Parts: sequence; C-alpha cells; structure tokens
Amino acid sequence: QVQLVESGGGLAQAGGSLRLSCAASGPTFSRATMGWFRQAPGKEREFVAAISLSGGSSIQADSVKGRFTISRDNAKNTVYLQMNSLKPEDTAVYYCAAKSWAIMTTARSYDYWGQGTQVTVSS
Repeated sequence: QVQLVESGGGLAQAGGSLRLSCAASGPTFSRATMGWFRQAPGKEREFVAAISLSGGSSIQADSVKGRFTISRDNAKNTVYLQMNSLKPEDTAVYYCAAKSWAIMTTARSYDYWGQGTQVTVSS
C-alpha cells in the first residue's frame, strides 16, 4: 500500500513557477513508478510526467516539455514536479500517482492516487 499526499499548489502568475511535492508513506515507494496527472474543469485527467523507480528515466507530456521537471528523492519518499514558465492553460488540479513496474502515461495504469492540489495560473 502507498498513501500519497500532494502539496505546493496555489496561485501563480503566467511566467511564474511552482514546485509541487508528493509525500508517500509505505515501504514500497522506492519500488514504485511515480506520475503526475492533472485535471481541469470539464476535462479528462491528463498525463503530465512520470519517473522510474530509480529516477534514472522520466518522460513528460509534450504540453509541458521544457517547462516542467519531475524528480524524486527515495530517501525522503517524495516526488516533485518543478513547474516553470507557467501558462493559464496549466490551471488544474494536480494529482500524484504510483504504480508498479514500467512508466505508463495512462491514468488507469496507476494503482494509488493522492487527493490532488489546485494550481491556478493567472494571465
């Protein structure tokens, strides 16, 4: 079992930055692939980024590539999402998720989810 708690959301201006954190509890964090997803009002949940067990591999959605960076600290049981050059279209609830084995970009592939943190970007 993995329990996930996101933090770091809030209000930012376009062009600004935020860093999201996801603290995980449970002994299996270091064996879990971690992902970030987001969901804007009236839209489906979409993939943002994911990182492998060791942190050696990661992928990002095209919409955030070059602006967002995912990282993890297995010693702290925490995964991060550094968001730079924010745009109003980045406004959404951001969710942290965990799964076993390979990196996947589909939400249904993930077994554990946090409660989400709101990110609002003003123009």
